[in-house]
Order: sequence, then C-alpha cells, then structure tokens
Amino acid sequence: MSVLTIEQQDALHKAEGPLRVQDPATNTNYVLMREDMYERFKALFEEDAPTAGEQAAFLGHFAKISGWDDPALDIYNDLA
Repeated sequence: MSVLTIEQQDALHKAEGPLRVQDPATNTNYVLMREDMYERFKALFEEDAPTAGEQAAFLGHFAKISGWDDPALDIYNDLA
C-alpha cells in the first residue's frame, strides 16, 4: 500500500469530499476517498454489478411491492 506524502495529506484534509488528483505523466484523473466510503460503493465498480436495465428492473420490482402502483396514490400525481 502506498503512503501519502505530507503535501497529499494536507490536500486531503482540506478537501470537502473525495480528492481529485491527476497523474501528470499520463494525464489520468483519479479520485481519492476514504476506504469506508469506497466499501459502500465498490459493488457499482465490479464486473458483476447490475446493468442499468437490471437496476431499473430491481427498482420497478421494489416500487411495486412497496405499493407505489396503488391507485389510491394517484392523487399525488395531481399535486406536482
């Protein structure tokens, strides 16, 4: 594991969120974030992560079983 330099530590502590950095040799951009934040989102970056279509199907399924298709809720469509 790499260790941050003092300059990198200062930049990270001053950042209000993930720190964006650039490798000047390749012009590649990176985002540096706390490990606990990465752990929460890493499934989105893995090869077996659900596709956009699968995510939409999951959301549709959970919306349906949560009652979002209940006709009694149609009144809320008129309030927008």
